[in-house]
Amino acid sequence: MLQYHLGGVRLSTTLVRGARQLITLHGPREPRRGNLLQEVTVIPDGSVLIRDGVIVEVGPTRRVENLADARLAREIDASGRVVMPGFVDSHTHLTFPADPVDEQDAARKVRNSSGQRMEAKARSLLETMARHGTTTVEAKTGSGTDEIAECKLLRVLSGLQGQPLDVVPSFLCRLPHDDAAAALNWITSAFLPKIYRRKAACFADVVCNGEPRYLPLYDRYLQSARAMGFACKLHAATRQTGEAIELAIRHRVVSIDHLEHASPEDARHIADAGLIAALFPIACFFEGGPKPPARALIDAGAAVVIATDFDPQASTTVNMQAAMALACIHFGMSIEEAISAATINAAYALGRGNLIGSLEPGKLADLVVLNVSSYQDLRNSFGTNVVHQTIKSGKVIYQEAQITPRPSLR
Repeated sequence: MLQYHLGGVRLSTTLVRGARQLITLHGPREPRRGNLLQEVTVIPDGSVLIRDGVIVEVGPTRRVENLADARLAREIDASGRVVMPGFVDSHTHLTFPADPVDEQDAARKVRNSSGQRMEAKARSLLETMARHGTTTVEAKTGSGTDEIAECKLLRVLSGLQGQPLDVVPSFLCRLPHDDAAAALNWITSAFLPKIYRRKAACFADVVCNGEPRYLPLYDRYLQSARAMGFACKLHAATRQTGEAIELAIRHRVVSIDHLEHASPEDARHIADAGLIAALFPIACFFEGGPKPPARALIDAGAAVVIATDFDPQASTTVNMQAAMALACIHFGMSIEEAISAATINAAYALGRGNLIGSLEPGKLADLVVLNVSSYQDLRNSFGTNVVHQTIKSGKVIYQEAQITPRPSLR
């Protein structure tokens, strides 16, 4: 590995060399919509040059390996394999307690658990995600209006940052059925300003259940959060998806999630408004319920995202490869659309499309090396982990290990 000093800072270079297919997702600096979801940009026999955790050059191996910085770089041999951006899981409930009866029970379980135990469990999940190729993950709170529980969850998420993945925390607002107006007053006047000052959450999310009496409260929540400076997201967990979509459009949310009850007409409204639509193939598979109109959303020109929607109760898989395969099998998406939805569009759903989600000069070197000879194989690898290496900011954080042979019984 070539190391040198510039302005007193030690830099290093790495060359990921000779990929059979290098999937770059090179394209416009915006979420991919319509036909652009199909354009993943494949470079046969491609290489990536990385300096100090940032991509310096991407292109055919013959050109990249002859660059001056490449000649003495530490080399990662990707021969015969696919190299592509690391997966971005833009919707999880990483630290949510298992089997809560309701929000009060969830808060009670969080309060009664030690922060160390919660952090260790979450870190174990993050390591599993890294083994399956995820390099950035969003994680929500969601213990209702219990301040102690919510602050504990946000502290746990802060402690997980960079170990080993980038963790993007979101405050998830669940209004209680009893005295929802008073709960909202406390959230908007006290709790949101507190976590904004502390920079404890990147997004303000809200569960919209569609009940007409709650709609003015959701409206106030989103208006207050945006006025403070939060980027917002919205759970459209309702059969009355139209009301949720109207709220999302009015408040220009970053993404609208849980569109299982959306109609083709809803899909057109989402596309026309330029919203990002987050879909959860694994959760739909587990729950066996309705499926979102993925094909209608894509055909209408919406920016579609795939995420795991991991939670320890209803969607227990953290494998983005499985989410992509199920998006193809059950949602009718092509593998190219699934790749775009799980990388570059997911990055934009987290406000990080300028940093991650594609392999382009100037972006963080977050990528995966896969044990397949064609990216098309990802569609048919459901239930199999095909990751050979996961690289986060230029560093290998997961390396496939060999199976230890059994000793001879003779």
